[in-house]
Amino acid sequence: MENTSYSQLQATGIYKSFGRVQVLNGIDFAMDSKDAIGIVGPNGAGKSTLLSVLSGAQAPSEGEIILNNQNITHAPARQRAKQGLVRTHQIPKPFSGITVFENVFVAAIHAATNNREEAYDIALESIKLCGMLPLANREADSIGLLDRKRLELARALATQPKLLFLDEIGGGLTEAEALELVDTILILIERGIGIVWIEHIVHILLRVVKSLICMDSGQIIAQGKPQAVMSDQAVIQAYMGGSIDVVG
Repeated sequence: MENTSYSQLQATGIYKSFGRVQVLNGIDFAMDSKDAIGIVGPNGAGKSTLLSVLSGAQAPSEGEIILNNQNITHAPARQRAKQGLVRTHQIPKPFSGITVFENVFVAAIHAATNNREEAYDIALESIKLCGMLPLANREADSIGLLDRKRLELARALATQPKLLFLDEIGGGLTEAEALELVDTILILIERGIGIVWIEHIVHILLRVVKSLICMDSGQIIAQGKPQAVMSDQAVIQAYMGGSIDVVG
């Protein structure tokens, strides 16, 4: 599953509004398959909306998105997945009535390859990497939260991503469970998959990411080395009245 190809994403002047509510307000964002980027910010900052726009789940109101020199601003999520840009979701939504393996196989056959034997091998490797082989034949509806999050990650990996967006994949997990996910994500980075990870559990993020972005009110208010961002006065001000978990 190691990536040998290079992938680059550039978003410029991204705005997103819902009626009169401006959710993203002029975001510029760039990454490539060597990056491991964390995104933090208070609730309502626009973090998940940014991932939705970049991954194709929602169209921007204004702005341009370029993937590997190709304009994908209005390309659907499925097309972006075939080009290696994939997102997981805060709430895992496995396909009901089929097994864990079948869920991952469906992702592989739709986004990675049309060859069933190749899709089988990709699905199997993705399940193994996420530690889910003992659950491969279980119905996806019957597994717990940690395993659903692992399944969500395995389905994403089965698309053979070059850039992977993780939306609060650590939410609701115990410390030990979150650290297990960290180990898996570090393996993905070693294999050449670029990572963008939104997470409220900041000390978990700091084990993985090389750079950090803080958003507030639809804008990027700080970015750079993780510890420098977390010490930035604008970031501290954004979290006042809320909470930020920076130590385990």
